[in-house]
Amino acid sequence: MKKYPVFAFFTLVLVAVVFGFCGSSATKPVEDKISVDCPDVPPFVHLNTAPHVPEIVEFAGEALPLHLFDVRESLERELIVNMNFHSSTLQFLKRVTRFFPVIEPILAANNIPDDFKYLALIESDFRNVVSPRGATGFWQFMRAAGSDYGLEMNDEVDERYDLEKSTVAACRYLRDAYRIFGNWTLVAASYNMGKAGLSTRLRNQKVDSYYDLWLSEETMRYVFRIAAVKLILTNPEQYGFYMPEEEKYSPIPYTEVEVQSAIPDLVDFALQQGTNYKMLKILNPWLRDSKLTNRARKTYFIRIPAEGFRET
Repeated sequence: MKKYPVFAFFTLVLVAVVFGFCGSSATKPVEDKISVDCPDVPPFVHLNTAPHVPEIVEFAGEALPLHLFDVRESLERELIVNMNFHSSTLQFLKRVTRFFPVIEPILAANNIPDDFKYLALIESDFRNVVSPRGATGFWQFMRAAGSDYGLEMNDEVDERYDLEKSTVAACRYLRDAYRIFGNWTLVAASYNMGKAGLSTRLRNQKVDSYYDLWLSEETMRYVFRIAAVKLILTNPEQYGFYMPEEEKYSPIPYTEVEVQSAIPDLVDFALQQGTNYKMLKILNPWLRDSKLTNRARKTYFIRIPAEGFRET
């Protein structure tokens, strides 16, 4: 019986000591802790708060009608998803500095709004992926569409994996769609569901705006996903992300070797060029085999790392 008061006394002393060491910092706001421990890191927003929605949000120069409750809620949904999908959004922040410099001038040269670079990002996460349906590359071209827009595809070469050529092909698709719809938001929706399918929905539902259409969930979320990613990547700290410039990926410097004949072994070819097969495939993902037969004797430009790249 007598030991309980003693136990209680020591318990109180322990609690007091813990709070003596930790209490002063534990009650400080998160922002204060960050600024003290990491002075170069700006205060983060709390991710358990509602996302910031600007008064005006645009896609390709066209304002989202945020006065419509479902439009605002749809945008907020995609902001919340991407704010909390940290592994994906952090990789976006790292990759865009490598690939936006490639895509942006091609969009500009083809008079396509710059915001369509975010469409490519949500299509593929800027990875040369293949969807379950067979859509391939950064721009996720199906084989038929790739053929329609001039991409070479065979067992040894698949230009859907070539970022520059597939971006040019995507620009041609987007320009064709704009001639049909006259509206960039509808053009983006058509990239997800097809021009014919979207035309049918517009006709059947007797509306002319993406924001008035009832579509599949994927297409109804599509433009809002693009807009949300644009908002986050344009102002990441506003949405809880911080990525120092030195942590972002840089473009890989390269030179090109002109080839008009067959290459029987790309491993040997890479070694002859002072690189290896791995780097050859990283820089030329459109090469889909270990050889290039090139019976038609076409001219290809194969990239190899610039001299000294590994030391940079």
